[in-house]
Amino acid sequence: MAVKTITVDMDAYRLLAAEKRDGESFSMVIKRRLRPERTARDLLRRLPKLALAEDTLDEVSGLVKARAEHPAESPVLDMGD
Repeated sequence: MAVKTITVDMDAYRLLAAEKRDGESFSMVIKRRLRPERTARDLLRRLPKLALAEDTLDEVSGLVKARAEHPAESPVLDMGD
């Protein structure tokens, strides 16, 4: 892989170093922080994996309604254990 040397002032270096995670190179930090924004096409491609089942949506809706009727109470979620 080709490399390119860049020069940054100390303030920029400190900012970059502060973003660095264990085992991460400066190149990885830059790519992680400056990657292109996700597009609607990316979202649509991933949507089937993100969509909730209809019964899950119904359960959430019921919890929201119950909380609206009794805001001081917090319904217990059934974790399906």
